[in-house]
Amino acid sequence: MSHGLAGPTSLLQIKDLSVMVETAEGDKPILNGLNLTVEPGQTHAIMGPNGSGKSTLAKLITGLLEPDRGSIDTEGIGPRDITLLPRKPYMMNDTVYNNLVYPLRLRNIDPPPGLIDEYLDRMGLSRRRKQKARSLSGGEQQKLALLRALLFRPRLIVADEAMTALDMDSLDVFEKMILDEKKKDPVIWIVISHQMSHVRRLVSYLFFMYHGKMEVEGSLDELFSNLPSEKQSSNPHLRQYLRVYGGGTA
Repeated sequence: MSHGLAGPTSLLQIKDLSVMVETAEGDKPILNGLNLTVEPGQTHAIMGPNGSGKSTLAKLITGLLEPDRGSIDTEGIGPRDITLLPRKPYMMNDTVYNNLVYPLRLRNIDPPPGLIDEYLDRMGLSRRRKQKARSLSGGEQQKLALLRALLFRPRLIVADEAMTALDMDSLDVFEKMILDEKKKDPVIWIVISHQMSHVRRLVSYLFFMYHGKMEVEGSLDELFSNLPSEKQSSNPHLRQYLRVYGGGTA
């Protein structure tokens, strides 16, 4: 990945990305010659059935895995400016507060008291700052993970099924937090999810994966429209996926 100073014009370009895994029958591709370009200042969704390679792609983008072939160019966004929000976030055996400020301490940044208080209050965690983070519910840990990701002002955020464990009220707070933060700072958001309701509210552009390949992409207005379109009619996998998960196509 490229390193250096990041800015709002940075984008993500992935070219010919391939990852293989050894099986009893020989090497099997998880990703197979995948290409995509993510524009700055927008929220993108990566969708597809289980086993299509979405989580593997998330780990590649955030530097947790290395590809067997291909390149990932972040145009100046370094590893310290990229974060992953997984479905089950890791919590240190420490307080809510210390888990929250940990990324700042790694970067020798003084925790801003006013901002921390504001963040904890918005997620309903103000009274739990001294509580052990691992004692929080799954949804509360996910909200803490979001605050922790936002606090150090990353330039690229990948949310891999990060909203799955949230109840309806928490999901509403989570989405509002993301939308508010996007207005302040044009960071790149990549949302991996099956939940069509919040994809529609958060995302402007969709990539659809199937068996390790990027099969189709386009704006939500185009791909989620109930009206027939050339891309929908020419891609049965996307049509089936949207029928099953509520995308609205026939």
